[in-house]
Amino acid sequence: MASIGFFGRLGNLWKGFLSLWLSGEERKHPEIAYGNAINSMVEKYSSLKQATAALIRRREELDGRFAAQARELTQVSADLDTAVATNQDDLALLLIKKKQALEAEVASLKRELEEAAKEAEAAKQSLLQVQEEIRRLREEKDRMIARLRSAEARLRIQEQLEGLSVEADVRALETVREHIKNRVAEASLSKELGETSLDARLNALRTQTGDVAARAELERLKAARAAEPVQKKTL
Repeated sequence: MASIGFFGRLGNLWKGFLSLWLSGEERKHPEIAYGNAINSMVEKYSSLKQATAALIRRREELDGRFAAQARELTQVSADLDTAVATNQDDLALLLIKKKQALEAEVASLKRELEEAAKEAEAAKQSLLQVQEEIRRLREEKDRMIARLRSAEARLRIQEQLEGLSVEADVRALETVREHIKNRVAEASLSKELGETSLDARLNALRTQTGDVAARAELERLKAARAAEPVQKKTL
């Protein structure tokens, strides 16, 4: 019965561990889920360790009682041989009854000791399994959280890349380009229109008129200078 109760508690331990993963909230926070699982396993490891220690202590107590009763049985057997050898029948009868009782006690203790030894060994193996599971969970936590962080970083980069609106920037640049081209074209048109406008033609004409008047004045001065010697001769 003790063995059934122990392994039943061990089964509840694993059920309790698995129930930790049923929370949807913990799926959103894997660090918390892993932390809770590990902490729960550590607590159950501590309880299992205490239970295992109790089983080992019971095994040792039974082993001590078995050894003591076995020694006493050996001594009673020797005393019985002596009583028989010395014809002490009344003492021999008492020793026979005591030997029979000791033999029954030793046989019972042997069965209990064997059962206790099996339970203690099974508990130790379970303890080692839980210990290994805790170690594995801690390693898995570090590995999985690292993978999660890497995946989240890649997703953030991907989202940022997908969120970049290059087309809007290009369209804005094209607008600037078109504006510059238009202004350059307007400037060129103004120059062309300026060269063919009436004001420009009048300005050009006035410049030519000034040149013609200056040249006429120059011709007059030359003619006047050429006429001076003739006038002097007449006088």
